Amino acid sequence: MKNLAILAAVASAAPVMAQSVLFDFDNAPLHTSLPINLTVDGVTAHFDDTDQGFSVQWADALGFTPDGFSGRCIYPNSVFRADLLVGFDVPMTDFSILYAAQEIFCDYASTMRVTVYMDGDFVGTATMSAEPDRNWPSAILAISAPQGFNSAVVHYDKAPPGGCDYGVIFMADNMRVTPKPQPPCYPDFTGDGTLDLFDFLAYVNAFNAGDVKADCDGAGGLDLFDFLCFVNAFNAGC
Repeated sequence: MKNLAILAAVASAAPVMAQSVLFDFDNAPLHTSLPINLTVDGVTAHFDDTDQGFSVQWADALGFTPDGFSGRCIYPNSVFRADLLVGFDVPMTDFSILYAAQEIFCDYASTMRVTVYMDGDFVGTATMSAEPDRNWPSAILAISAPQGFNSAVVHYDKAPPGGCDYGVIFMADNMRVTPKPQPPCYPDFTGDGTLDLFDFLAYVNAFNAGDVKADCDGAGGLDLFDFLCFVNAFNAGC
C-alpha cells in the first residue's frame, strides 16, 4: 500500500521544466515537398511553405555543404522567395534554426526574420544577418518568448545592401525548440502521472489533516468548496 501522506506532498511540486528538442531533418522523407509532419521527443511540428516553397534534400545538393549543415535539410524548390511556416502541437518558448542564404561572397549579408504567433496572434519577431564574404553564408536565426507561441514564420526579409551575386532563397537545418513549461496536474495528487483512486484518497487524507495543499480553490482554509473543487478537477482530468 502506498504511503499516501508522503505521496500527496508532490502536489506542491514546481512546474515541469522542458528540455529543448532538435529537429535535424535527417529522418524526414527525402525529395518530399512540404507540407510534412515530424515528431521528435513527443513534440510534433508541421512544416509548410508559401509559393513554390521547400522540400527535403541532401545538404550537399549544390555540390558543397554550408557551414553547420549535414545530412538532410529544408531546401528551396525554386529561385523565388518563399516563407517557411512551422506549427507546433504544444506551445514553445524558444525557437532557433540554422539557415544559409544564397549569396556568393558578398560584402554584406541578407537579413532573415522569424515571427512567432500564438493561435494566430502576434507574439514577437527577430532578425539575423550572417557574416558575409562567404559562399551561402550560414547563421542561426533565433527568438525567445516566455509567454509562449505555437507557430513560427521564417522569412527572407532583406537582400544584401549594395548589390552582389545573390538570390532571395535560403536553406534551413537543425531547428531547435523548447516547449513551454507546464504546471503540475493538481488532480494527480500522488504525482505518478495517472488519475486513479490513490489520487482521490491522497487528497482526502490531506484534506482531513488540514494540509494547505488541499486548498484547491485557493481561498484559504479548507471547506466543502475545496472538496468540490478537487472533485471537478479530478473529473475534468489533465
